[in-house]
Amino acid sequence: MGRLQAEAMATEDYLGLETQLHIHLTSNHYPPVPTSMITTCIEAIDKANEGQWGAYVKLPEGIEWRRQSMSPVWAIVEGHHLEPWIIESELD
Repeated sequence: MGRLQAEAMATEDYLGLETQLHIHLTSNHYPPVPTSMITTCIEAIDKANEGQWGAYVKLPEGIEWRRQSMSPVWAIVEGHHLEPWIIESELD
């Protein structure tokens, strides 16, 4: 599983992004990432695909990044291994 599973899911539309991330965050991470992070991950993916790597995303209640309630997009993508859902652009 892991990276190959994430890459396979990211290329398929039949599950939908929310379901793909639910599987990815709970199956490909130990300990599993709380499902409350799904919406945050989707927002980070959207911003990364727009080239907004330095933008900040609000974290769910009770989750912090370096004692902050917000995290930069790059940190969410990197920390949750969301690269398979990032659409690379020649402009990036």
